[in-house]
Order: sequence, then C-alpha cells, then structure tokens
Amino acid sequence: MWLYRSGQDDGAPIILYDYQPSRGGKNAADYLKDFHGYLHTDGYAGYEKVEDVTRCCCWAHVRRYFVEAIPDKKTKDAPLTNAEIGRDYCNHLFEIEKDLADLSPDERKAERHRLEKPVLEAFWSWLNTLTPLKGSRLGKAVTYALNQKSYLENYLLDGRCSISNNIAESSIRPFTVGRKNWLFSDTPKGADASAIVYSIVETAKANNLNVYTYLNYLLLYMPDMDYRNYPEVMEDMMPWSARVQHECRR
Repeated sequence: MWLYRSGQDDGAPIILYDYQPSRGGKNAADYLKDFHGYLHTDGYAGYEKVEDVTRCCCWAHVRRYFVEAIPDKKTKDAPLTNAEIGRDYCNHLFEIEKDLADLSPDERKAERHRLEKPVLEAFWSWLNTLTPLKGSRLGKAVTYALNQKSYLENYLLDGRCSISNNIAESSIRPFTVGRKNWLFSDTPKGADASAIVYSIVETAKANNLNVYTYLNYLLLYMPDMDYRNYPEVMEDMMPWSARVQHECRR
C-alpha cells in the first residue's frame, strides 16, 4: 500500500492510499507523473524514478539510525558516543524547528538559513571525520546520512517544506494497525477498495470532519449527481468545501 499526502502548508490536507502489487519505484513515478514540486520521502532508492520533483529526505530517519547505534550498556559519566553526538545534532535541528513552527513560510526559510544552516555544516564536517566499522550500526547511520546529503538539505529551499516526513508516517499507521487485524486482502480488488475507503476516511479526519456524518452525506447526495459527465460538481463533496465543513464538521 502506497501513501501520498499533501504537506503542512496552507492548503487543505489530502491523504491518498494506492494499492500496487509491488514496491517498485515505477509505481510512485506513474502516480506522480503530473506532479511538480517538493517530494518528501525516506531514503528508498525507488523514488529516484519520479521525475521533475525536488526530493527532500527525512531527518527523523537519520536520527533513528543514530539512536539504533547507541550502545545498550554504557558506563556512567562516560563521554558521549559518536552515535549520541549524531543523535544530538538531529535533536538540535528539531528543537529549532519547534521554535519556527508559527512563522510564515518566508520567515521560516530565512530563520532556517540563519539558525540551522550552521548546524548542518557542523554536522557534515563532523561526519566526515568518522571511520566507523563497515556493517556496524554506526556505519549504517553514517552511510545513510552521507548518501542522502543532497536531499537532506533541500528542505531549506522553501519554508513550506518539512524537516521530516513524520506526517506521512502517521498517516500510514491507521492502515498498518488495521492490517494486523485482517492480516491480508483476499484479492487485488479488495485491496483497491481498502485504498479508496481509507483515502476518504483519513482525509475526512484530517479535515476535522465527523467521518460517519461525512459518509452519510456522500451517500445521500452523490447518487443524484452526474459527476461522471460533470466532474467539477464533485468539488462540493470534497472534505474542505464550505458546505461539507458546515454540515459535517466535528
């Protein structure tokens, strides 16, 4: 199950699920063929197939690699390990981001260059001094960060960009939790149906709608709409439309 969602900008949140029989990068390339903008992802190489986008990689993933490399047992008052230093660099960036949350995109971009750019430069300089064992957890953390370096700094290009793709991780969680209960889909059509239902329900939730009321609203009005010949009439059915917000808001 592939997940696509809008970013944390001024637009209404949109969350879309798409079932495909494989996790090949071509699936993302086909789905996003008409999209041009910033694409936030993890480090999966398959996203390289998506054209005409600016990829932004996730600092939460970088932090996770360093956290996993921290030794389980450590002598009290011992100096920080390299894994802990790497984690702290990431923590510093996220702490700055919290302080910039209420700024406009232009203000956030300027402050990121003023406050976070020096942290990034120090991080890369420090990273280049390390020679971790190949195949070790620290080695994997260092390799991951260096391989994604160009993508990890792209969030500086636009104040609307995020430092991580945590909102996408949160959006896929309802499906993964549900999958633990039903275990699998019997057919591709069933998986497609799940993707459609989850897209409607999760987008409704993200737009602060009462899901039951919204589904009832769709079933009440859509049968009388000639949306196949006039798809523009569906705009009034969208979770962010003024009419739906008035009728179905929590």
